Amino acid sequence: MSLLRAPLPAGLPVQPPAKPSRGAPVPSSAAAPGDSPLKVFDEPAEWSHFSQGSGSDQPAEQGTWTSQVRVEGMHCAACALTVEQALCRMPGVLSATVSSASQRARVVWSAAQTRPSQWLAAAQLQGYRLVPDLDHAVLADSRRQSRLVLWRWLVAGFCMMQVMMYAYPAYIAEPGSITPDITQLLRWASWVLTLPVLLFSARPFFANAWRDLRHRRISMDLPVALGIVITFVISSAATFEPQGWWGAEVYFDSLTMFVFFLLSGRWLEQRLRERTAGSLDALMQRLPHSVERQLADGGFELIAVRRLRLGDVIRVRPGEAFAADGSLLEGQTHVDESLLTGESRPMPRSPGGGVMAGSHNLSATVLVRVERLGSSTRYAQIVSLMQQAAFDKPRLAQLADRVARPFLWGVMLAALGAALWWWPTDPARAVMAAVAVLVVTCPCALSLATPSAMLTAAGWLARQGVLVRRLQTLEALQGIDTVVFDKTGTLTEARMGLRHTELSASPRLRGWNELVALQIAAALARHSLHPVSRALADAAVAHATTPWLFEAVELQELPGQGLRARLEGAQQVGIQGWVRLGRAEFCGVEPSDSPAMQVFLADELGCIARFDLDEVLRPDAAPLVAQLQAAGLEVQLLSGDRSAAVHRLAQRLGLGLAKARGDCTPQAKLAHVEALQRSGHRVLMVGDGLNDGPVLARADVSLAVGPSVPLAQAQADLVMPSAPLLRILSLLGQSRRTMRVVRQNLWWALLYNAVCVPLALAGSLPAWLAGLGMALSSLLVVLNAARLARAPRGDPLTAASMS
Repeated sequence: MSLLRAPLPAGLPVQPPAKPSRGAPVPSSAAAPGDSPLKVFDEPAEWSHFSQGSGSDQPAEQGTWTSQVRVEGMHCAACALTVEQALCRMPGVLSATVSSASQRARVVWSAAQTRPSQWLAAAQLQGYRLVPDLDHAVLADSRRQSRLVLWRWLVAGFCMMQVMMYAYPAYIAEPGSITPDITQLLRWASWVLTLPVLLFSARPFFANAWRDLRHRRISMDLPVALGIVITFVISSAATFEPQGWWGAEVYFDSLTMFVFFLLSGRWLEQRLRERTAGSLDALMQRLPHSVERQLADGGFELIAVRRLRLGDVIRVRPGEAFAADGSLLEGQTHVDESLLTGESRPMPRSPGGGVMAGSHNLSATVLVRVERLGSSTRYAQIVSLMQQAAFDKPRLAQLADRVARPFLWGVMLAALGAALWWWPTDPARAVMAAVAVLVVTCPCALSLATPSAMLTAAGWLARQGVLVRRLQTLEALQGIDTVVFDKTGTLTEARMGLRHTELSASPRLRGWNELVALQIAAALARHSLHPVSRALADAAVAHATTPWLFEAVELQELPGQGLRARLEGAQQVGIQGWVRLGRAEFCGVEPSDSPAMQVFLADELGCIARFDLDEVLRPDAAPLVAQLQAAGLEVQLLSGDRSAAVHRLAQRLGLGLAKARGDCTPQAKLAHVEALQRSGHRVLMVGDGLNDGPVLARADVSLAVGPSVPLAQAQADLVMPSAPLLRILSLLGQSRRTMRVVRQNLWWALLYNAVCVPLALAGSLPAWLAGLGMALSSLLVVLNAARLARAPRGDPLTAASMS
């Protein structure tokens, strides 16, 4: 059975998983109890569709796997803690992390001790359904569940309006103006209209509360369900026995409004969460379900993506996503790589050009040869980094999770205390005060305050080409006062560039200009792959206004010396015999004392020109340094290159020589950063991620930049594979915005509880208003976090990077 075609039916009954002894292999036949459909996930061939192996040489059945799954039925931090504890108790599960904000779980498990069906069943026994992220059938089932939630909300809204119509006369009528039989009729009508709300719309609250009671635990749905039941029972008693103890008041209007507001808040919260923290979903769902593979006879067949093999040729139509990394064989098109590289412009691709899995074909049908699949694609590596961010818990979020369950027990005790306080004087007020306390005290806003903002910010940064591996980094960034750059591969490109051309003072060269000398040098250089030769050839192409003027014949390349050739057409400009391009000794000239790399051009009559080459500075490096300094940050440069080269680069960047250090070993870089930290500085280290491992690990925040960053092994807090350097300004600006939003969310959550809880305890807060407050508390937190998903305004750092 295919993983993609095996959705787990809701409410699936499972038996408790068997507990093998630690270290004992789990036979395939014992992968799942009975004939559970969960058994399909025990086939090793299916694991790669929702898990990643450890990369060791062990067989798949003996290795360690990391699985990413969605968690259904989770509504608060207490739920996340329950799922996490259930998974961690399973033998063979090495670690488990559950995020209530992203509603996902990451499970690290040993295939030698357990199988996916066992830990999936362990969570399901607690009442939570775990489903693989990439199971498209399950995603379709989730969409059906979303439609059901919408129907529950519509039924609650319709019935609430009708109940309010029947309750309205009682609020405005003068005493005695409505006869008892009409009053009773309106109560019965309200009771009937409340039943669909109770039995259909509020069903999830009761199901989750019953699940919690069966497992002797507590979550947010338990006090909510208690409040609904108490209100309905009291109102029903007053309806059936008008002359009884509770006959004075009914609260059907409060109950229906309460349920409607709660459903409204949860539905809007879910929609906002999908929009704001949904960059991970946007990435993971970019791969197509199926592709057209070319057959031997030239025809095409439609196959599932998981059946692709290296070397296959696939056809991709306009509007479709590429399913694998590969190279174009036929056709020219433009591709959208915005979510993968941060490049917002469509990029042209022609035969021989490379395409990435997850990017979109925009303009023409093309044929692509598959070169990389699955976890080896850059797309999969980017998704893996974003998943790490989705499961990371900042310190503030961890604190909120720890207090969520004790907070709920405090809510129950406070409700009981309010009832006992008011009961001797006013039993009706005692009950409604208890209901209001149960409803209004909601830890959800406190639990969502930090992760919702940080996940939203991480999603926005991902769209800009900055991948956040640890959410805690966004908090640490706001305290940064020193930015330390590595030079090679970070501020410079991986190639040489022509800085200056100096013609010889020989009288025979009178009337020449630098372009003629460059054309002669390029006639030799374009036949060599040496970096210096490529720099001269590229410079000639960039400055040429006419085709090649000279052609090299009898070309010889002498390793470590240079190039020698005869030039056709060079006699007309006074060139004699062999032309040499290379070192001063090779060309028979005296070297100068210039600190730049020098290449000489000479013929048999003597020196013609000298070319000074240097590293190519990234075009946005100097503006970045200037704007960081303007923002009050100290900028320093560390490099293992020669001090003279480092100081030249510092001058081009506008840095003082005291801020640039050359001849630095990795240990010297580490010692310098440690010295900065001991003096009270908080350091952001920016390197290429290849040879800066120790100093990146030691810095307060580390950023690996450049297309050469090995994403799968990157250990930096942040990774910027392809985005321009100016995105560092976006990163710093977004971190400040994020922490402002986090503080606003926390203050709102604390203020809400500080105001509403005393009102509820005093019996001054009706149940419907308590329900509205509870819904709005979480909704406003997520809505405030949603501001981070938009391009910022007014932040000088971020605005500069976006211009």
